[in-house]
Amino acid sequence: MKIRVGVIFGGVTVEHEVSVISAVQAMKNMNEDKYEIVPIYIDKNYNWYTGKMLMEIDVYKDFDTLKRYAKKVSLIRKDNRFILQSLGFIKKEVAEIDIAFPIVHGNNMEDGTIHGYLQTLGIPYVGCSILGASLGQDKVVMKQVMKDAGIPVVPYLWFYDTEYMSNKEQIELDTNKLGYPVIVKPATLGSSVGIGVAKNSNELNERVIDAIKYDNKIIIEKVIENLIEVNCSVIGDYEYQEVSTTEEVMSTHEFLTYKDKYIGGSKGTKSKGMASTNRVIPARINKKEEEMVKDLSRKTFKALNLSGVCRIDFLIDKKKENVYVNEPNTIPGSLSFYLWDKSGKSYKELLDFLITRAIKNYKNRAKKTHSFETNILSMSGLKGFKGVKK
Repeated sequence: MKIRVGVIFGGVTVEHEVSVISAVQAMKNMNEDKYEIVPIYIDKNYNWYTGKMLMEIDVYKDFDTLKRYAKKVSLIRKDNRFILQSLGFIKKEVAEIDIAFPIVHGNNMEDGTIHGYLQTLGIPYVGCSILGASLGQDKVVMKQVMKDAGIPVVPYLWFYDTEYMSNKEQIELDTNKLGYPVIVKPATLGSSVGIGVAKNSNELNERVIDAIKYDNKIIIEKVIENLIEVNCSVIGDYEYQEVSTTEEVMSTHEFLTYKDKYIGGSKGTKSKGMASTNRVIPARINKKEEEMVKDLSRKTFKALNLSGVCRIDFLIDKKKENVYVNEPNTIPGSLSFYLWDKSGKSYKELLDFLITRAIKNYKNRAKKTHSFETNILSMSGLKGFKGVKK
């Protein structure tokens, strides 16, 4: 009997289309001899849909037409089964899944939001815990955790949007101490959305105002000179970690942009997601730097409670040979399959590993105590209730 895999993607996020690309890639590469693929698409208005046509990238060119043919559903738990149920007065079972596979990107989805819903239902799912997903999405908190774990990060400062409006001068002074040029980022977004480089205070204000459009929490980082951007993927969990080969990502800009990652190529061609980015595999770094990248990838993976497949992004000062962890991507674009392919693991094998590991972890978690059979509210004479009004 095939395992029914519900692939969840889309969502209310600026990285909606990126998620669609990654999910369709994955669904096309799942082993259909072992898995029954159930697409679960979340539109930009929080509606959930299913239907086999959702496995085709072309249908997303016209979202309104898509919605006329796909079935609007909700994901529920029913008699210890996980059901996609139709909406309306008469509710019908549309499909059943055994495990969820979220392939979502960005705030409101990848940040633990979808993980929390799945965990509340009690359904097995691929990927990080709520904590890992949340840490991996917040660039400020992740750096605080990494620093505490002895993981090198670039010099930075951060603030809320309201603080910038009320204390702009002090933030400019603090940025001067950090030293220009700096890179300004929304703290909880990915895919290079809202990011810009500032070389002086005038540009700083422009970049911060742009970043505030996307987030209420902003981070400013010192730009690394003689920069090489290197990535390394990790699969596994707290018990086991396996690292991929490294990649050196190339950009014509001062940092890898959203366009570099997802829109590149000639006009009219289909996007291949992160797989289309200009890259050199393996990265052109020396043996010492490569060993540091792989070691820090494992340490970051464990320190941030990550699991499933992640991509750890690094900034290397080639002249000084300083290696910094930039950030993890807890559900990376294209699931970093191109790195694993170069490491000897095909996309089908990667997906199979992730699903198998998720089922194993679910069974291990089920052995732990999560609640007590005893209902303390049914006991008489509870001292803590003496002051409760009738």
